[in-house]
Amino acid sequence: MPERSTPVPLTHLSITAGARVKERLAQAARSPEALAEHVRGQLIDLLQLQGCRFEYGRLIGHPPRLEQNGDVVVGRRHWNVERHGWPDGEIALRATANGRYLGRFMLRPTPGVVAPLQARLVAVTLADQAGAALDTAGPLLDA
Repeated sequence: MPERSTPVPLTHLSITAGARVKERLAQAARSPEALAEHVRGQLIDLLQLQGCRFEYGRLIGHPPRLEQNGDVVVGRRHWNVERHGWPDGEIALRATANGRYLGRFMLRPTPGVVAPLQARLVAVTLADQAGAALDTAGPLLDA
């Protein structure tokens, strides 16, 4: 079990990201690749991640996932992020639109750093908005 994590203070980005997400995504939507890259950078900053990547249209394996309510689920069990920090390995954050799965952001947390619930909820909003934008932008090609 990871050692207890230090909470990350909410940054200006995490406070304003939810309100400005549509505007920022619209600017980045030149292509699906640019959109995914833009949101990836936002998630890294917001959650103070070690890294993040986007997998378009795949649902392989069963990594821990960041849910719509900001909770983390490992297998079928709720993971107490505030108490235990992020689970080991990558965490999936799904991007969907109109009930259709488009891909997922694979979050690689920084050891010892935990994002508060409010920041995790903003991250979910970013992924939702990315899903909606990707749904209208067309297919993303994996490199």
